[in-house]
Amino acid sequence: MNATEQLAAWIQESSRIVFFGGAGTSTESGIPDFRSAAGLYQTEQHSPYPPEELLSRHFFDQHADIFYDFYRGKMLHPDAEPNGCHRLLARLEQKGKLHAVITQNIDGLHQKAGSSHVLELHGSVHRNACMDCKQFYSLHDIMQSKEVVPRCSSCGGVVKPDVVLYEEELDQATLYHAIDALSSADLLLVGGTSLTVYPAAQLITYFQGKHTVLLNATPTAYDHRADLLITEPIGEVMKGVEQLIG
Repeated sequence: MNATEQLAAWIQESSRIVFFGGAGTSTESGIPDFRSAAGLYQTEQHSPYPPEELLSRHFFDQHADIFYDFYRGKMLHPDAEPNGCHRLLARLEQKGKLHAVITQNIDGLHQKAGSSHVLELHGSVHRNACMDCKQFYSLHDIMQSKEVVPRCSSCGGVVKPDVVLYEEELDQATLYHAIDALSSADLLLVGGTSLTVYPAAQLITYFQGKHTVLLNATPTAYDHRADLLITEPIGEVMKGVEQLIG
């Protein structure tokens, strides 16, 4: 039995699956990750500001114009489509087998594929709000804004994406629901994440179920915890799993 067949077998016998994913989940949809050789942090090394600085709260507050130039140019991919991983997870949810997707991604592709039980640890580019009056703005609104820094049409306040920047805390309710889902899962699928971003990476330690499967192109510090390691592209692997489970 190869790795894809083993994964398919464990999915078939499980009833409370949780998926914990990162940027590598969406690379096959054309969205660059952060830390790989071709990732955002590597390709931006010659910028006057490192990405960690550009994506910090203090930088947003002081240089919203530079932030938005980077954000629009590098982090928004409105035309991206779900890949085999997103689609299989949505199907498993529809079958009642998958109980939560916990994602570090902000692209909304899990919802686009049809998943509804999605816990977005780092927020979403699809939600934006005026920092003063809290009026909501969509991703389309941000993309269509003619201003470098989008401003509220009601009060003129700065519109901020609902994404967790460096120096900001994760939403506590989302964390609570993620811990609850992991604690009651019988199969944990960890995909497309280096497991180096904290506190998100620590969440998988709450899993006490039967099997952990880690799908990532490069080694992680949690490899020794996994019952199955898969390094092939996650979208292709999940497409193969879907064919096996019918």
